[in-house]
Amino acid sequence: QVQLVESGGGLVQPGGSLRLSCAASGSIVSINFMGWYLQAPGKQRELVAVINSGGSTNYADSVKGRFTVSRDNAKNTVYLQMNSLKPEDTAVYYCNAHLKLYGSNWYTAYWGQGTQVTVSS
Repeated sequence: QVQLVESGGGLVQPGGSLRLSCAASGSIVSINFMGWYLQAPGKQRELVAVINSGGSTNYADSVKGRFTVSRDNAKNTVYLQMNSLKPEDTAVYYCNAHLKLYGSNWYTAYWGQGTQVTVSS
């Protein structure tokens, strides 16, 4: 059984920082893309940042220069360092990973359970 377990969300003041982590576990052969999405109340889920197995990254325009996505392939873990947080960053953040499992020939997308990030004074 595959699990993506997130941690690191919480309440922070504007201008503050948070670091999210997401660890994948299960019968994993390899991981292609790993990344983060957010979903604000009443809105659709949208991409925040993604990183591939080679370390190439892509960011939403709204977080460029403030957020950094990274991964530790040995630990099957992806991180999101969020600096200079703004109230509009408030949302539930979801981890996403494209995993190839033992016995499978293709990659499948899996989601974490989500972690709340609230930016407020």
